[in-house]
Amino acid sequence: MRVIAFRTLKEFWKKPEYADSEISLRSWYHDAKTADWKNSNELKQQYKSASIVGEGRVVFNIKGNKYRLVVSIDYEFHVIFIRFIGTHKHYDRVNAKTI
Repeated sequence: MRVIAFRTLKEFWKKPEYADSEISLRSWYHDAKTADWKNSNELKQQYKSASIVGEGRVVFNIKGNKYRLVVSIDYEFHVIFIRFIGTHKHYDRVNAKTI
């Protein structure tokens, strides 16, 4: 899969208050980049705790559920768009289906 954009993840973990997310985000990025998910069922086989929220959106728990990563996935074209990364507090203020 092609992930757009790695820079978003990097900018997040470069902030001192979120530096502890770097290893988990790099791991997720590596997994996503090498994945060949054809649909959400295949994704769930690898990431059982991922939440499929509709509209092509998936929510991943990062760093033991300390952070939330919302992505939009186009399975046909093998592209993942980073839509949001933040704490649970920040996640509670967004709509994962539309962000």
